[in-house]
Amino acid sequence: MDGTMIPPPEESGAAAVPWLVRLPGLFDGFAGDVLASLGAAPVKRLGQEYHWIRLSHPAALRESEASIFLRWNLPLEHAWPCQPAKIEGFIEKAAQTLKAKFGDRAPQGVFVGALHPTSPDRYFRHFAANLRGRLVQLFPEGTAKAVEDQEPDRATLFVLVGKEGLYAGMATPREANGFYPGGSRYIAQHESDTISRAGAKIAEAIHYLRLHRPPFAPGSHWLELGACPGGMTSELLARGQKVTAIDRAPLDPRLAGKAGLTFVLDDVARFEAPPGVVYDAMLDDMNGPPEESIVQVVRLSRFLKPGGVVVFTLKVPRMESVSGPVTLLRETIFNARRAGLHLIARTHLTYNRHEFTLFFEKPPTVS
Repeated sequence: MDGTMIPPPEESGAAAVPWLVRLPGLFDGFAGDVLASLGAAPVKRLGQEYHWIRLSHPAALRESEASIFLRWNLPLEHAWPCQPAKIEGFIEKAAQTLKAKFGDRAPQGVFVGALHPTSPDRYFRHFAANLRGRLVQLFPEGTAKAVEDQEPDRATLFVLVGKEGLYAGMATPREANGFYPGGSRYIAQHESDTISRAGAKIAEAIHYLRLHRPPFAPGSHWLELGACPGGMTSELLARGQKVTAIDRAPLDPRLAGKAGLTFVLDDVARFEAPPGVVYDAMLDDMNGPPEESIVQVVRLSRFLKPGGVVVFTLKVPRMESVSGPVTLLRETIFNARRAGLHLIARTHLTYNRHEFTLFFEKPPTVS
């Protein structure tokens, strides 16, 4: 395999580290500004949404506010720029080389994705699946885990393949910002939930949160602000959660009488929890200015249990630059912190549009 094993900076003497980052196509208009804000030097565009870059300060992927535009990132340790479909025996050559170069590092799993994940052409999705199947055979027993079985803080070998070649590296799912190669988990919503796409959004958010916290226990009680028409409500109920949903408009009639659901037909700004009731989690996907939404989250956070979580959709009215969303992000985090809510994660999910998802936590103990 005529690939390139990229040496670490201390061996190469390079000041910048090669990295693969995924920037959703939604942000193409200011992709250059995002990368510049990270201090990145572009090397090559790969696929529809991936960028091969060099970073002098990889910590920017965690610390820079501009990193909220990135869905996923990976240290680029191996690159084989080529046309896989035209290389005879590509899968076997690639599999044997990856095993030779990464096998001794004992990854917890080996997962392969397509560089064009949203393409209607399924060729490279099948190609990725075949390559992964061969890698599972070559790596030691115990590394062939399902994606859902990964531990957030153990290193995984992630591989991406497409018409531009093959690119690979090792990172923990938490460092990469996702359990799946590329960071996307495409949700098959419960058959009963055809109410709205929002159901897939909360399903993905719950999955993503596992990078940072244990899964929610069955019967956890959610307070949902602005629930109409009920796509998220339906998904939470289908997952065995309890929901108190609030909205000025009624929920979809299919939710009437659902076990575990309490619906309050009222303005969120007037809601007060019944005496003695506390919630395990709060969900805010309300339309309207995020400055107003976070006010209600802050007000109602007193009804959240210590250690409880807030899943907050930061809706950006105009997505034309880096500075606008970053300013909203900064203000929202500041206002939440004043109420004792600490940011534990932030991301752009597959099912987000002109919005981001923020995750806050109420301190486990109250001082």
